[in-house]
Amino acid sequence: MAGYVLCITGGKGGVGKSLLAANLAFAYAQEANVKTLLLDFDMKACGDQDLILGMKSKKSLKDVSEFSGSIDSRTIVQFVGTLQNVSYIGMPDNATSVGSINEEAVGKLLKAAPNIFQLTIIDCGSELNPLAVKAMSFATAIFLVVTPDILAINQTKRMYSELVTMLFPKEMIHVVFNQAVKAHPVTPETVTKSIGRPIIGIIARDDESTSVALSRSKPAILIAKNGAYTKGVVDLVRKIVQKNVFKALAQVNRPAAIGTKEQGSSLGGTSKTGTKGGFSPWVDLKSRIHKSLVEEMDLNKEDDKDPKAKLILREKTKKMVVELLNKEDTKGVLNGREDMNQIVKEILDEAIALGPLEDLLADKSVSEIMVNGPYNIFFEREGKLRKSDVVFTNDKQVLHVIERIVSPIGRRIDEKTPYVDARLPNGSRVHAVIPPCSLDGCTITIRKFPENRLTYKDIVAFGSMTQAMADFMRITVEAHRNIVISGGTGSGKTTLINMLGSFIPANERIITCEDSAELDLPQDHVVRLETKPPTLEGDGEVSIRLLVKQTLRMRPDRIIVGECRGGEALDMLQAMGTGHDGSMTTVHSNSPRECIGRLETLVQYAEAGISPKAIREMIAAAIHMIIQQSRLDDGSRKIMFITELGGMQGDVVILQDIFTYEQQGIDKKGKIFGKFMATGFIPKFIETLERRGYKVPRGLFANEGPVKV
Repeated sequence: MAGYVLCITGGKGGVGKSLLAANLAFAYAQEANVKTLLLDFDMKACGDQDLILGMKSKKSLKDVSEFSGSIDSRTIVQFVGTLQNVSYIGMPDNATSVGSINEEAVGKLLKAAPNIFQLTIIDCGSELNPLAVKAMSFATAIFLVVTPDILAINQTKRMYSELVTMLFPKEMIHVVFNQAVKAHPVTPETVTKSIGRPIIGIIARDDESTSVALSRSKPAILIAKNGAYTKGVVDLVRKIVQKNVFKALAQVNRPAAIGTKEQGSSLGGTSKTGTKGGFSPWVDLKSRIHKSLVEEMDLNKEDDKDPKAKLILREKTKKMVVELLNKEDTKGVLNGREDMNQIVKEILDEAIALGPLEDLLADKSVSEIMVNGPYNIFFEREGKLRKSDVVFTNDKQVLHVIERIVSPIGRRIDEKTPYVDARLPNGSRVHAVIPPCSLDGCTITIRKFPENRLTYKDIVAFGSMTQAMADFMRITVEAHRNIVISGGTGSGKTTLINMLGSFIPANERIITCEDSAELDLPQDHVVRLETKPPTLEGDGEVSIRLLVKQTLRMRPDRIIVGECRGGEALDMLQAMGTGHDGSMTTVHSNSPRECIGRLETLVQYAEAGISPKAIREMIAAAIHMIIQQSRLDDGSRKIMFITELGGMQGDVVILQDIFTYEQQGIDKKGKIFGKFMATGFIPKFIETLERRGYKVPRGLFANEGPVKV
């Protein structure tokens, strides 16, 4: 039968927890006639247990954390010091080594110890640091040591509250009243009433026995057998043994260890959230708690720009959620601390964050998130779509998340305007549509962007282009060529325009115009403009076209338009053709030739009455390069064409490819492979640059060992 783990801690220093841990280990070994293990996890008082016991372990806890082998009854011998039936592993001698202990690695010892020893007692110190919390997550019981001192009681009450908030079951936490004095105004009843937990043991103050024991470096249980302190410890052990305290706690309340997957989710966990058409008890419980939470608290007081206020609100809300759950009958729904952690997290995320989207947003491998109503969440990873296991509680929660996204940036969404473009604080792009336009409930599409700005080296490493192509594009940008990036949805146009923008010299003034700000340029001299939706009265709208017109009065060296979708294409072409060389924009199309047709159509949206031929002439004169970006069937993104515009021939715009990508096949893993090719054509502007003294290596346009990707 597996043994038990007892963690001993105190709200403040000086309450005698280390002395109690050592003496309890020997008393239990004697009374139950079993082998016990004593572990010193007190990071602030390292070495105290060595003095109390009068011995050292063969190796320290740091050595255990660095041990790569498995821990069992044979291998643990090399670490422990032994006295009678008690084995001991202590802390390192110096604070530097103590600070470098990896609490996750110690988990291997905590997991193995109950299989070797009947009882493992851990001196956790007086702080809830990661090492102490790690130990407690394996505990059968937690003893809080308190003395008849008002400050000690207050600090112990605080620690108990923190433990409950951290979701340790109340039943596993007990109070030991140490250094008790008869006729003292602070009685055991006072302690019980103040902390809110019963006292499991009372140990009398016995300065003589404890002082002698410490001076001789021996546990009081061994050298002062008739002392009041020893009697109190022995009585506590007998109570534990006779009432099978540990056995009862192990069967009902033993929590899951920290470090296990606590999120059923997109990452492959188990979902408890039910399905459309039939709520599970889990979802029903969440709905009740969330409803009660809204009644108890004003969750709209959060200051989204103040991280400290967010943290305070989350902690306050977490305590309230735990209190509400403790009032509910959760039998059969919450089967231990892991479930408790999970449901509290889900409720908190939906109440004050972005619900089940939080885990997906935190997952760096996820590039896009799609919510099709409350019960269908999909995400893109490595270019492939997958369905998430987690869902929203109901459609109201999806709408709540949308409102939390749009309100901080001054956007709105309602039945009159049931769609919105927005952005998250990390720059991710958000689009949402709600009923009545969205028939199956609220929908959200989130395009995530990398936390760190991608450079051309990253894009080359991804296989989206070659170094020669990157070098050529740098020359193109520095030469003030007007560039249009063409591609389909999700092809990587924004990433590419960010990369091209990084090539702009730092001494030039850049002005960007976007529907929702996504561009992240490294230069200092950047002015970012963003559209504004109309007010409730229907006025005050600021469109992309209006922003482009404003840029012409702002002395721009470069104008970058996030995407041309309408009449702003005309204003962009006019700006490119009237002294604002080096400007950029993106357009939705599938090839350079289609891009010309797309721009022609967009210019007509401006209703300027320009003939199709005149529009094409304007395009041929204003735009110098088209870069075609595509997302292939395997999810990879490639630059398919880098094409120069060479004027007009009759009614047709002349296009000349400079670089292309040639797909050659698909490997066994379903990955597309092919090669980037230079056509051998030398762009016209290269000769102009060379006449100005700009040296351009002609090797860029040669195919010396094409790169296969």
